[in-house]
Amino acid sequence: MNKTVKKKIIKSLHKFFSDAGYTKAVLGLSGGIDSAVVFALAVEALGKDNVLPVLLPSKFSSKHSVDDSLAMVANLGTVCEVIPITNLFDCVNDTLEPVFSGAPFDVTEENIQARIRGLLLMAISNKQHRLLLNTSNRSELSVGYGTLYGDLCGSVSVIGNLFKTEVYQLARLINSDSEIIPVNIINKPPSAELRLDQKDSDSLPPYDILDKILSAYLDDNKSLEEILGMGFDKIVVEKTFRLVESSKFKACQCPPKLFF
Repeated sequence: MNKTVKKKIIKSLHKFFSDAGYTKAVLGLSGGIDSAVVFALAVEALGKDNVLPVLLPSKFSSKHSVDDSLAMVANLGTVCEVIPITNLFDCVNDTLEPVFSGAPFDVTEENIQARIRGLLLMAISNKQHRLLLNTSNRSELSVGYGTLYGDLCGSVSVIGNLFKTEVYQLARLINSDSEIIPVNIINKPPSAELRLDQKDSDSLPPYDILDKILSAYLDDNKSLEEILGMGFDKIVVEKTFRLVESSKFKACQCPPKLFF
């Protein structure tokens, strides 16, 4: 990752907005690395007065994620909106209770949170004539680690062509002159925070391993046998292949990715 790549992303994002006839953007700011990087890139591409970050904390959002988000807003000098979603989440669960008949908490409730956030962000997008920026990275998109009509909403996928490890590299590059992204966002374990004590590593291999497998499979067109020959664990490789193949229907419905 180098400054040339960063400049190309910013130029491509600016051109996307210009071609679409928009000047203003909105995005969900979670306290995670992906939304932080997209926020920083958008401010540089569009100007701080044209980017609205929205915090949408739930009962599972950690205090440090909210505090880190607000610290970044202060670093970039933008305004922000904070819209808690706990009451909406409880209302949806109460409404569905007769249908779910007391079924235990699972990925359904995780997705409900993501879809409430997507609903609210799209409403702001419509009402204020802003384009919603999608903040998913290539690693997540490749293995289906995202919610259709939820956090996969958006007009453009800003970092959809960057693997998670590349997003971290870009974050450090953004901070090379001064701390724009709070260091805690870069250092803490990634989590969707859709249930108690959730970590990405609960569902996925470590990103430094996952990204190498994905690159070999998607970019180098290597077979399962060839990737196993590179020394990766068979169970991890087979799981990655299954995730990629079983989630292709999601990829078809995701926002267009920036090309740079």
